[in-house]
Amino acid sequence: MPHLQSRSLRVYADHLEYLDQTQLPQTEQWVRCDSPWAWQSAVKDLAIRGAPLIGLSAAFVLAQYAARHPNEDWQLVSDRLRATRPTAVNLMYCLDAMEACFEEGANALGERAAALFEEDRALCQRMAERGADLLKPGDRVLTHCNTGALATAGVGTAIGALAVARQRGVDLHVYVDETRPLLQGGRLTAWEMADLGISYQLIADSMAASLMAAGKVDKVMVGADRICANGDFANKVGTYMLAVVAHYHQIPFYVVAPYTTVDPECVTGGDIPIEQRDAAEIHGAAGAFGKVMWAPENAPVWNPAFDVTPAELVTAWILDTGVFDAAAIARGAHCQGRKPTLGAV
Repeated sequence: MPHLQSRSLRVYADHLEYLDQTQLPQTEQWVRCDSPWAWQSAVKDLAIRGAPLIGLSAAFVLAQYAARHPNEDWQLVSDRLRATRPTAVNLMYCLDAMEACFEEGANALGERAAALFEEDRALCQRMAERGADLLKPGDRVLTHCNTGALATAGVGTAIGALAVARQRGVDLHVYVDETRPLLQGGRLTAWEMADLGISYQLIADSMAASLMAAGKVDKVMVGADRICANGDFANKVGTYMLAVVAHYHQIPFYVVAPYTTVDPECVTGGDIPIEQRDAAEIHGAAGAFGKVMWAPENAPVWNPAFDVTPAELVTAWILDTGVFDAAAIARGAHCQGRKPTLGAV
């Protein structure tokens, strides 16, 4: 039996199992991961994904490696894990927490990883409840990428808010962007909406503006991979476009994320490193879902995994620590308590 388990991660004494998110929604396939190198491959392929889950799984992989190799340099392994996903700051948060107890030994690393896991569960619940407070019966909510239980240890971030609202009996209708790369909205969020029993419709990303113009969207709720000191934030590519159109149509635009996503040392969005992904994801589906090619194989490609949305386009930032408007962000209220004691949740 797993020592700890979430919707997409199982933690055993000496290895992990992850739900391969590239196989969803057709197949729920669990894959064994027992080394940092296997973890890196899974993250790069998006088999393991979601900013909180990436950080948590890295913590367990590092702890298990340390237990097997007590005399090796754990810092080198941590540095390699850290470089795998440069945009999502949750990975840095978790590895910082692990490195802080290197001198206490491998057992302490395992305990710290477990504490991070339980912390994320509690953070998810708190921010989801705060987000649900802003939803009312009949709301039509547009969301982007996947921000549910697949991406965290708990109920999720933006989708977590939808799930809690549903539990409260609030009827919603959700528009799901397909979302590049690898159609994570179409494959994963649509699957989670059906699993949660929430009414939804799937749309291509380019349809969102027309939907808003038709008056069919009441709110936009998205997650985040990094929130800067000034409130700028990085999220899956296409989020910035949604924010611009929502602002034009005067539709509330909410960011839902845990405090572990806040990076006070990152002053503005211009300081966020943006990962570039494989050109094959734009050329076609070769290597991902088959061998269907819809562009010339040698076509030049620009394929950022994330974009940055300026703070002035955000209505409110919904964190586990509170709901912050622009004035609160300007005061740095979202950065206060950025590193509370683990376990104090």
